[in-house]
Amino acid sequence: MHKSIWVIIVTASFLLAASAPATRTGGPRVINDDAGWCWFQDERAVFQGNTLLAGSVASGRYDWKRRGNVEVTAMDLETGRTELFVLHKRLEADDHDAPALLVLPDGRVMAAYSRHNADRKIRYRVTLRPGDVGAWTTERFFKIKASGYGATYSNLYRLEAEGGRIYDFYRGEHFDPNVIASEDGGETWQGAGRLLGGPGRPYLRYASNGIDEIHFVCTEGHPRDCDNSLYHGYVKGGMVHDSAGTVIGRLGEGARPESMTRVFAGDADNVAWPADLELFEGRPYSVYSVQKDGAGLPRRRGGLDHRYRYAWFDGSRWRDHEVARAGSRLYAGEDDYTGLICLHPADPRVVYFSTDVDPETGEPLISKADGQRHYEIFKGVTPDGGRTWTITPVTSNSDQDQIRPNVPRPGPPGSALIWLRGRMTTFRRYDLEMVVMAPAP
Repeated sequence: MHKSIWVIIVTASFLLAASAPATRTGGPRVINDDAGWCWFQDERAVFQGNTLLAGSVASGRYDWKRRGNVEVTAMDLETGRTELFVLHKRLEADDHDAPALLVLPDGRVMAAYSRHNADRKIRYRVTLRPGDVGAWTTERFFKIKASGYGATYSNLYRLEAEGGRIYDFYRGEHFDPNVIASEDGGETWQGAGRLLGGPGRPYLRYASNGIDEIHFVCTEGHPRDCDNSLYHGYVKGGMVHDSAGTVIGRLGEGARPESMTRVFAGDADNVAWPADLELFEGRPYSVYSVQKDGAGLPRRRGGLDHRYRYAWFDGSRWRDHEVARAGSRLYAGEDDYTGLICLHPADPRVVYFSTDVDPETGEPLISKADGQRHYEIFKGVTPDGGRTWTITPVTSNSDQDQIRPNVPRPGPPGSALIWLRGRMTTFRRYDLEMVVMAPAP
């Protein structure tokens, strides 16, 4: 039984000047006034000291010349000062193109990004100096060997125990998760094959300890095509393991998702899609969504009842519980797109999520501001490993949707919560801005 406490927190619905100080007690501040990101990229936002770096793709909502720009924005949380750099002008107006970010040991930052299955180039740039988002190397690219398939979704990780080898997990050949690796800090890259293999198109979220392991949760395929379950595994020493540490195969051989440890058993009335993954004291925690109402229905007819779930591995088995009602799809056609849920990377008890229904009852959230139904951000806290939840609103009675929350790592004390607000019609058509609350509520 979920225990819900409703605390009204007034949030700013007006656009705040980028040069204003980042408040420690008030509502959200705008980081970027035209920003979209997809949910299958880690990490789209990271901290470097007290500076928040966030990658996104502009839609051209205010300036058509920005349409399709791949951007990185830096905000100093003490002063509120922001700086924006365009990694690639007008690459493609598609939120899948948002860059993954990796902070290197010397303080420089690497960004990797691709078009949405439109070509075979993984593009990348690195800042020239630590703490300076305004100066980057020229764009370079690695061309994947995948005839008929393009590159999508970069996810960057560096393993100290492997001599600082950098991995980029991306979607490539056969629409499967593939990987390239660099031994020299990103100067050169080599293809390392497929992490997982078909016949479906697995969807993944990743997390790493930065030392010797890269974990992932995955599905069998796209939820339009499969009644997805959720599975977990990890990469260590060039081998792929299940949750218990059993070696499944070598990285690059394309093991089947079903050979990993099953976290959640899906069926026609419970179709899973991963949302976030974090490691706490070496143990994986994941949050994900489950569609409940699509069985037997054609595309565009289901997706009106989703639930958010929370799962963690106790060393011998996965413990899994429902968090809250996730509401309806973001738009018809992508019936499994939700407002999303994320974990707090510094506290396994805390999640943030977006929904357009009361998290406990499922009643639509109708805003007093405009009489319309909107997605709002909520915070969930569990004292007992996910069995019960205390849920409080972060936003309420908004006049626009509040979606896709994220708590960047590692973050200053209290960290920060970022999300997108506005309207999303499709992954190529969105009218959104990126906002931050610091510290996270």
